[in-house]
Amino acid sequence: MLATKIRRAYAPCSLGDWPTPLEAHPSLAHAVGLDALWLKREDHAGGNKVRGLEFLFAGMPAGSVFVTVGGTGSSHCLTTARFARAQGHRTAVALFDQPETDISRRVAAATRVAADVVVCATSPLTLPWALVRAWRAARRLGPRTPRWIPGGGAEPRAVIGHFLAALELGLQLDAPPDAIVVPLGTGGTAAGIALGLAWLGWRTQVVAVRVAPRIVANRWRTLRLARRAATLLGRAGVGFDAPRVSLGVRVVDAMGPGYGHPTPEGERARALAAEHGLRLDPTYGAKAFSLFLQSTDIRRGIFWHTFPSY
Repeated sequence: MLATKIRRAYAPCSLGDWPTPLEAHPSLAHAVGLDALWLKREDHAGGNKVRGLEFLFAGMPAGSVFVTVGGTGSSHCLTTARFARAQGHRTAVALFDQPETDISRRVAAATRVAADVVVCATSPLTLPWALVRAWRAARRLGPRTPRWIPGGGAEPRAVIGHFLAALELGLQLDAPPDAIVVPLGTGGTAAGIALGLAWLGWRTQVVAVRVAPRIVANRWRTLRLARRAATLLGRAGVGFDAPRVSLGVRVVDAMGPGYGHPTPEGERARALAAEHGLRLDPTYGAKAFSLFLQSTDIRRGIFWHTFPSY
């Protein structure tokens, strides 16, 4: 089996319970005007970042130190700190301010507990200095050189985890959907899904709903991550020519006034989803789900529920 071959080649650590459920939601589909809607419940496994961390932590000796960056409400920073600690590692995180919501406040408080070092930038201009301070502090946490994890965990090895998530769909659905809707932050999740769909031969489009600044959340960066992950897969004997396959990624802007700022469209989507038992965060999930409230040609869709249940 392909997934087994990949796991044997890269020996990721085991952090999540796979596969995550794919749930049909006919009432919610009707509410947003679709014929069929499924939820890919990455939230059930601790959020979408867990898949990538399995590969980023692979082979790391106990006591390793990781440095990463994100917003004060970053699920990536919190998930990295929590799972690193569970694996016997340590973390130093540099955080930049984002608008406060109930969820972002809870995430920020939990991150301060889970991470060994938290350095907060006083403004966007001081974020580089906050990163330097976090790195220096990380060097004092252990004898080994700290390991860098990019913001959002957007690294080709991590993308392989999301590639495996897309392969799960081949076993969970009888026929390809029209589209998979996913929040677009740093791009690793969308890249892995697109790569997996290309492997499956599905014409399903990945609709990546941009919730972060264009400099990090864009189609070019997403496709570059997918192709670099394809190169790594080739080294494991899972080769296909990624630049020549059709990677169906469409980017739709829904960021609003800025990262982490709730939008009217997102809040309407959030309220509607809540009526049907689906809890969405305002930074990622609500903005991405708002796409279904617009006039689209999607009849059978999947919503990739990425945010962990805090």
